Amino acid sequence: MKIIPVILSGGSGTRLWPLSRKQYPKQFLALDSQKSMLQETLLRLNGLSNIEGPIVVCNVNHRFLVAEQLNEIDVFDSTILLEPVGRNTAPAIAAAAFNVIQQKREGKAVLLVLSADHLIKDIKAFHKAINIAIECAKHEKIVTFGIVPTEANIGYGYIKTSKSEKNGAFKVESFIEKPNQITAKKFLEKDNYFWNSGMFVFQPHVLINELSFYSKDIMDAISISVINAKKDLDFTRLEAKSFNASPNISIDYALMEKSNNIVVVPLDANWNDIGAWQSLYSIGSKDKNGNVIKGDVITDQTSNSYILSTSRIIATIGVDNLVIIDTPDALLISTKQKTHLVKNIASKLEEDGRSEYDHQRKVYRPWGWYDSIESGKHFQVKRLHVKQGAKLSLQMHHKRAEHWVVVNGTATVINGDKTLTLEEGESTFIPIGVTHSLENQSNKSLEVIEVQSGLYLGEDDIVRFEDAYGRIKE
Repeated sequence: MKIIPVILSGGSGTRLWPLSRKQYPKQFLALDSQKSMLQETLLRLNGLSNIEGPIVVCNVNHRFLVAEQLNEIDVFDSTILLEPVGRNTAPAIAAAAFNVIQQKREGKAVLLVLSADHLIKDIKAFHKAINIAIECAKHEKIVTFGIVPTEANIGYGYIKTSKSEKNGAFKVESFIEKPNQITAKKFLEKDNYFWNSGMFVFQPHVLINELSFYSKDIMDAISISVINAKKDLDFTRLEAKSFNASPNISIDYALMEKSNNIVVVPLDANWNDIGAWQSLYSIGSKDKNGNVIKGDVITDQTSNSYILSTSRIIATIGVDNLVIIDTPDALLISTKQKTHLVKNIASKLEEDGRSEYDHQRKVYRPWGWYDSIESGKHFQVKRLHVKQGAKLSLQMHHKRAEHWVVVNGTATVINGDKTLTLEEGESTFIPIGVTHSLENQSNKSLEVIEVQSGLYLGEDDIVRFEDAYGRIKE
């Protein structure tokens, strides 16, 4: 049967703050290799037979990140479904399944639903489990993967299965919420309790029929949203009003805990969901003192710690059992055992409206990125990096002026009624209210220092007139 991967990429990754942010969450980060977790999720499917173009379900604000990361690994036949808001896993999976049927791709096909932020080391074992799951799905079963537990972990939900096996799978007896430590230890002693992975295999029509029976309100809303979806460049925007009307609920609550048609395929493949900094420490390569070191770090009498620097040197003396994460605009210091509480810090930043919750100092855009180097009263300095062939929108600001200085490459600039070609060391001043644009028509990267001045410097002071990335209506 054909395999259509469905990659759920809507998470926010708050437990890996400050590296993971709302606008650049963990699935887009390279945490365990040179590729991002989203990219690794797709690359580890290489070697399976009959793989079709994937469906990626993501937040509308992440669409350009997803598209660029797929292009980087030569995935050009994808469907990118844009959620207008996050509604948990049940609506996301339902939208993917209904999209497959609407696009008439369901013939002899199964959907392989994966999270974009899981780590799986044993690819051979993973592929073997997938092939077993496909055979079960052929018989109209909904298959989930149960991770063979390696410890009494209280951070995962558990699945209790029957003792009898049929074709490599077990019937589900019950789904169990995250247990306490005593209960988790009892589960570990038995051989029919597995961690709930949140990964699935099924035929599209089977999932839709089951959801229509057990959670009709979800399918009623999502089917309308998919039918009324709009194409936007290379993306498919799910219709917002209907999608918003769907209950905000996980697939476990909406279906898995209700249906009698669920089977489990055990998966023992060195799996990790990278839920917290402690998880990254546990899988990291350690030095003789038990430290995992990333970036420019010098240690003295330091042990059992995870230390990551992204921009400057970190020096530690006489510390043990710490997690230290340094980014250009935020520093986290925690004991390893308390890193799961980082989500509380992220929630407080969100409540306070702090930019450190939303994005890092370097902010990615479809044309490249900018880095906010310095700011003060009525001024801000940014470094702009414009990709080959990319162009900023034709725009205007009501409250700020800008001065552009080219430091690398060649810039094609619209400044009012003038079109300029600026080389390295050349500059132009754009007064308040003047229409302007910046383009890189060369075959190498363009870097510009932008000095903003004015009474208000927020990103919402942008009026777009033309945009290659469809952002005018936003």
